[in-house]
Amino acid sequence: MPLTDSLVQKLVVLGRVTDEPGKLTRTFLSPAMKRANALVAAWMKDAGLKVRVDSVGNLIGRLEARQRSSLNTSHLEPKTLILGSHLDTVRDAGKFDGPLGVLLPVVALAELKRRGIALPFHVEVIGFSEEEGVRFASAYLGSKGYCGKLTAADLAMRDAEGISVGDALRKFTNGKFSLPEPAHKRSDLLGYVEAHIEQGPVLEAEKLSVGVVSAIAGQSRFKLTWTGQAGHAGTTPMNLRRDALAGVAEFAVGVEAIARRTPGLVATIGSVIVSPGAANVIPGQVVHTLDVRHARDSVRRAALMQIGRLATRIADERRLTRRWQRTQENGAVGCAPKLTATLARSVQAVQGKSISLVSGAGHDAVVLSSLAPVALLFVRTRDGLSHHPDEFTSARDLDVALRVMIDFLERLAAENLDNR
Repeated sequence: MPLTDSLVQKLVVLGRVTDEPGKLTRTFLSPAMKRANALVAAWMKDAGLKVRVDSVGNLIGRLEARQRSSLNTSHLEPKTLILGSHLDTVRDAGKFDGPLGVLLPVVALAELKRRGIALPFHVEVIGFSEEEGVRFASAYLGSKGYCGKLTAADLAMRDAEGISVGDALRKFTNGKFSLPEPAHKRSDLLGYVEAHIEQGPVLEAEKLSVGVVSAIAGQSRFKLTWTGQAGHAGTTPMNLRRDALAGVAEFAVGVEAIARRTPGLVATIGSVIVSPGAANVIPGQVVHTLDVRHARDSVRRAALMQIGRLATRIADERRLTRRWQRTQENGAVGCAPKLTATLARSVQAVQGKSISLVSGAGHDAVVLSSLAPVALLFVRTRDGLSHHPDEFTSARDLDVALRVMIDFLERLAAENLDNR
């Protein structure tokens, strides 16, 4: 599998580009992200793509369609197909989550170039600069910028050092940053197709390398601040305490109970900052995240109402104040039927069987759905493990995914020639 070997090698090399020695971490506009963009840009150029970096740090490689005259077509401008995923990572990440969806189409397009196959539509391969929400509490900054969805509220978000998104972008653009417009009109696009590791156990249970996604679960993300009263841990009686951390602990158990009794709901408190943070001081303030997801928006919204009532009761009983900040809100996204059907035919042709999955994880396709029809290809991961350095996809599964991508591009090209 020489072609797959090229993909594996690129994943390994890119996996060494990190902000933290000894572990893989790349965050929004960090030095490692700049090095990653330069590395992937070189591979894009080798595949025949013209490369640029936009004002929010997205790496964009563009392949122009075959000349219209050689196709004997009308005066209409060819449409554009967008392929890609994100190049940022969680902290102490694996090599596949995000980068696979960028490098897979780069290798596929390089192979089409080697075969002398030209496509009747433009292609843009994008390495989005931010999807994971690590540096700032809100995710999808890269794809929001590409789709013209960044807002003043997004720019006001601050990282742990107090630097705002706006500050970071103004520094990145040498003070020339302004909120970007959408990169394309919806009418100019064929769609957006993202290849991504499954991050779940279904494909492994089905003994399949790849599957096609039908929908992406809706997601709500918040930053909560609970404020009580700091005090001496040895001299303040238990009945007089206003312990913010104890309130958050009760809240976390309550949120877990709501999720457990609501089929399909998942809820997570993933980051907690305790102040003052000393062994002998009662916690006076706690800031934490809350992530709630479900494939049906109505169920997610109903659960959030329950969670809100829980927070009110705890705060009242423990004499705490609380503040909610919604940092992300994405409704459930249905994948485009026509594009998904074409992708499924390619999976059927290569793998012999195609199955449909629902994605519990959010992806850049969530935001891109506001700009274009979307389709999503899942690739098997060992034990469904992700967001972990042991995250792994075998060369065999990568080979299947690569052959599916090549077949899909050729199949889509044939459909567009037939419909011209």
